[in-house]
Amino acid sequence: MINTADPYSVQVGEYYVRARKLAPAQVLRVRLPVAAALTPDEFKGLAEQIAARFGPAVQALALAWVTPFAVGCNSITGALALGYDAGLCTHTCSPSRLSPYFNAATVRPFTDLKMRPAMLLAARDAAAAQALIDRGVAADHSLGLRGGPPVRAYFVATADRARNARSVLFPPAGLLPRAGVDVRVESTRALDPMSRVLLYQTGLARVDGLDRIGWVPGAVADHLTSFGGQLVGDSGQMSSLDWITSGATASYGTVSEPCAHVQKFPHPQVLLLHYLQGSSALEAYWKSVAWPQQGVFVGEPLAAPFARR
Repeated sequence: MINTADPYSVQVGEYYVRARKLAPAQVLRVRLPVAAALTPDEFKGLAEQIAARFGPAVQALALAWVTPFAVGCNSITGALALGYDAGLCTHTCSPSRLSPYFNAATVRPFTDLKMRPAMLLAARDAAAAQALIDRGVAADHSLGLRGGPPVRAYFVATADRARNARSVLFPPAGLLPRAGVDVRVESTRALDPMSRVLLYQTGLARVDGLDRIGWVPGAVADHLTSFGGQLVGDSGQMSSLDWITSGATASYGTVSEPCAHVQKFPHPQVLLLHYLQGSSALEAYWKSVAWPQQGVFVGEPLAAPFARR
């Protein structure tokens, strides 16, 4: 999807069409406000255009813009998949809708679940977005190959009590030889230089030293904090776009105060499992979040480093 009112969207969207060889029937051009959030009425108009344009073969959406990333207190990706939830905005710390896509086996979410998960092709500028897309394309079928050097998945516990809530969900440390992934569970705030990083998850308002991480194409990373999904402006917390700027290929963050419900953030083991089984970045991230209404998914959605076809 391309917003014709946004030069970034036009440039990045057309680049993505070429990079992923999309057919004209797979592209929708709309005209939206270039603002952080849509109003419910503006969102209704967008949803109607999507329903009119795309038939049952279209299972997911790539949104070629940075803004809008929200609809009221909902993320735009959550609202597009699950419908806009106005009631959540009266108390954003409440539990939100359960996603039927959470840890699901289906590879056709629209066919089987009547929902289209979405991901923003978002970066700091168009050049960075094009580099993001290139990383996604380069990632395809690149990992889990026999004889290849292992990549590393870091799960980092911190002393930040509220933001460390999902550390109880971290997988056990150790080498997964069939996948070629070295799972590391650590307790630290500091980032030492590291290479061949596939995944990094932690709980902090801000993660310093991202330039010390050597990412592989297709790497995913996120930090559990309240406003990581506010992609523009200064919330006082690190944006998910900082992961993308440092070289990650996909990330996730919430756009309104979620409180420390672990269901509103990616489940570490579910994310890793689906990615290693060949899911794309969009599939693995979406399947890892039980309550995604407030969370925005960003990155190159089709990156699939462990896919064999």
